[in-house]
Amino acid sequence: MEECARVAGGTLPLRAVRKAVTGTGFTGAKEACIHRVLDPSKANQIAPRRCALAIMTKAPRAGAVKTRLQPPLSSEEAAALNVCFLRDTASAICRAGEKARGVAVYTPPEARHEYDQILPGDFELLLQRGDGFGERLFLATEDLLRVGFQSCCLIDSDSPTVTAEAFCEAVDALQGEAERVVLGPTHDGGYYLIGMKRAFVQLFADIDWSTERVFDQTVARAGEIGLEVHTLPSFFDVDDRFALRRLCDELLGKGGESAPATTNFLCQIVDREGRDRIWPHEQG
Repeated sequence: MEECARVAGGTLPLRAVRKAVTGTGFTGAKEACIHRVLDPSKANQIAPRRCALAIMTKAPRAGAVKTRLQPPLSSEEAAALNVCFLRDTASAICRAGEKARGVAVYTPPEARHEYDQILPGDFELLLQRGDGFGERLFLATEDLLRVGFQSCCLIDSDSPTVTAEAFCEAVDALQGEAERVVLGPTHDGGYYLIGMKRAFVQLFADIDWSTERVFDQTVARAGEIGLEVHTLPSFFDVDDRFALRRLCDELLGKGGESAPATTNFLCQIVDREGRDRIWPHEQG
């Protein structure tokens, strides 16, 4: 791995991280972009035969996101890392082919302009609806299909190493006539992606969210309603300090080509304060 750039000072402010990672991963991120907000009450807002690659995202505000990474990160650093995750995921989505279209399904309602300097200009926005997590996923699927997408994939905002090839495979799997669900498993028993051509409430109801049973329960539910399951390569999500260490192992130890914004941010912390704060050596 090339030596990380040195950054002086204390805790890195969110605005500094946003400045540091612009231009890494996709074009058009250096200047603010005004994104269209899709209206679920209106049909045919999207070109025909497109698949939505839709990131489920909560506005990256200090103290509101990635709280299980605090410590070792500060609340501002955790929010900044979330910005990097969004940028790297968006970058991979932008390389997933002409049949795909990037969308950020966001909350809260007043946060729409917070994505102007995070996402590329050809992304759309869609406001999240619903109360519980399963309901929000189901309604996002309904709304994406209602505005004109032929199919949609809901993607988490915790897995910055998912590749463009995995997203492209998901899009291709939803192009045929067969009714199927596409699932991208995570190593903790959940999934980083779920895709379909019709909204099936059964896939989201009565699931034990945030447990190791999510993927298996969803596969079983798909079987109960007669859906074929297409399984993507597995990746991992970063939602605690152990996963953060694994992320450092993968990006800083082996090279961070798959997530350049995230790699750059982690390098800044390691070079400024030493690796032990976020990436301690294995104990012998």
